[in-house]
Amino acid sequence: MRKLIYGMNLTLDGYIAAAGDDIGWSAPSDELFQWWLDQERASSLSLYGRKLWETMRSYWPTGDHQPNATPAEIEFARNWRDTPKVVFSSTIDNVDWNTRLVTGDAIAEIRRLKAGDGGPMSVGGATLAGAAMRAGLIDEYALVTHPVLVGGGTPFFTSLDSWVNLNLVETRTFPGGVVLTRYETRG
Repeated sequence: MRKLIYGMNLTLDGYIAAAGDDIGWSAPSDELFQWWLDQERASSLSLYGRKLWETMRSYWPTGDHQPNATPAEIEFARNWRDTPKVVFSSTIDNVDWNTRLVTGDAIAEIRRLKAGDGGPMSVGGATLAGAAMRAGLIDEYALVTHPVLVGGGTPFFTSLDSWVNLNLVETRTFPGGVVLTRYETRG
């Protein structure tokens, strides 16, 4: 069975985006960007909700051609294009960049993907990850917490029907007071 990992940058008060979908607070240091690149390289399939997909596709298909792109950004863009992706949406008609669109039951498709062969999968986007959380499909959480309070916006965690017990497997500090905490679900 494949592992499903939910990881994102978030504020100290638990939001992945401030009001108005503002993520201006989340600019990563070079060290943190390299960590995210390593995570992306380790993922064999990326699962996106529509909003995160639109954010990613607005930059990364040509991120390696930007005039000030760092070597890590160049590698991230290339890896992003090459990594297979699945976008779950009922409001868009087509996707590109090595991506497949699923318009039906997201949870059924994620269960099917988890049951198959292959390496770890990542899930991103609050709505999609929230549905996977409620269905008990997430195996690991990677919280990259930035020292900022925004007071509202899109939460990292969603309302749950029952508790999810976790084991801490890693902590790490990055420049600027950013802290990674990584947890695995208890079986």
